[in-house]
Amino acid sequence: MTAKRKVILHMSVSLDGFFEGPERQIDWHLVDDELHRYVNEQLRPMGAFLSGRVTHELMVGFWPTADADPSNPAPVAEFAGIWRDMPKIVFSRTLEKAEWTEWNTTVKRDVVVAEIEALKAEPGGDLVLGGADLAATFRRYDLIDEYRLFVHPVLLGEGHLLFPAGTAAHEPTYKLRLIETRTFGNGVVLLRHERVRTPA
Repeated sequence: MTAKRKVILHMSVSLDGFFEGPERQIDWHLVDDELHRYVNEQLRPMGAFLSGRVTHELMVGFWPTADADPSNPAPVAEFAGIWRDMPKIVFSRTLEKAEWTEWNTTVKRDVVVAEIEALKAEPGGDLVLGGADLAATFRRYDLIDEYRLFVHPVLLGEGHLLFPAGTAAHEPTYKLRLIETRTFGNGVVLLRHERVRTPA
């Protein structure tokens, strides 16, 4: 039997658990050429990017033409092509579909478990999940198969937590297994955990 595609949460966090500052700042991300090349290698074979409206709009604001700027490093220019070519699914109740079709984008109004399971059963690469709010919804429905967190050596002290306090009380406990760690030259550490599931 062919294995299903995985939903992979792929995000950067500070050492104290924030994915962005209080004003949505991400200028603390330590992304050098080594890290960017690794990310490109990991994302190139994926099947689709899944994101919420805010994350998608941030990406649209930079990546469509990032390779047209000769001042951008080679890994940045390379990712621009990866992003443009990748199928993208945006979960939003406010966006109109017609606004986003030029970037290979489909808009869905809600996260429907049966639809995500059907998407995972299709052939192709794994599905990359981005954005904390959307991740919380996927986590609540137990749809995340792997967590790839890039932990940056910085303490923000305030901002928006990837896993906010208090939410766990309303969710079951999910067992995870550490499958890889990797340390980059700039001090960023990758932690990969897979969801441990009991066979049906």
